[in-house]
Amino acid sequence: MIVLGGSSRQALVALRGALDEQLKAASSAECTALSSDLFKALGAIASSVGLRRALTDPARDHTSKIALINDLFGKEINAKALSLLSSAASFRWSSSGEIADALEQIAVEAEATAANQDKTLDAVEAELFTFSRLLVAHNDLRLALNDRADSIARKHELISSIFASKATPSTLRLIQGLVSGQRGRSVEAALSAYAHAVSARRNRLVAVVRTVVALTPAQEAKLAASLTKQVGQPIHINTEIDPTVLGGIEVRFADEIIDGTISNRLAEASRALAV
Repeated sequence: MIVLGGSSRQALVALRGALDEQLKAASSAECTALSSDLFKALGAIASSVGLRRALTDPARDHTSKIALINDLFGKEINAKALSLLSSAASFRWSSSGEIADALEQIAVEAEATAANQDKTLDAVEAELFTFSRLLVAHNDLRLALNDRADSIARKHELISSIFASKATPSTLRLIQGLVSGQRGRSVEAALSAYAHAVSARRNRLVAVVRTVVALTPAQEAKLAASLTKQVGQPIHINTEIDPTVLGGIEVRFADEIIDGTISNRLAEASRALAV
């Protein structure tokens, strides 16, 4: 899990909202392409203190920041990734290094969205956990991936030899990405950050429905279709049975709560009568 300062936390919230817009109706391949381009830009940004400062300096006007982004990345990454970099540069950051942390998170979330499109997001979460257990159980693997003298290519070969035939494509890309971009962290710390980002994206793609009785398959499918149309990505429905709602349903989705329960309506009526 990344820990950000106050301004950076607000910037990350806004950047994730911008990511949502870029991912609307995007195919799995388009999500992966966006993730790849964000990781490409992240590599340059994370390796240059001067570039991070230039992109986060509040005294520098946004037009010059966009010009810098276009000069450096305009021919290297797609328009959606450029737009997200421009958005990131427009926000206020508590420290220059935290823009890299935030870009890493949305790059991972973009790949997690590709997995969601492929219906493998649950598998990705499970496989990242399995990888964490392998690191605990096999000291030689942990040492090899933490060896800064070894090449990225050799580490990728090692990861492929272990996971290529067993893990989903999204998991393989994420694990290869994290050994490429440890940014001074141990592989365990990088994996923890990636797993948190995947979990954060999964939570954004799950609607929790609170109701007194279970939804019928037809009702669940209709609700999922409605939310999917709104978001532009497949939405999963989790149902909580709660007798206290009396009737109706409450839907908790991302940062929104749609409360149509009878208990809530009665509470509202009671408050109105008390005025």
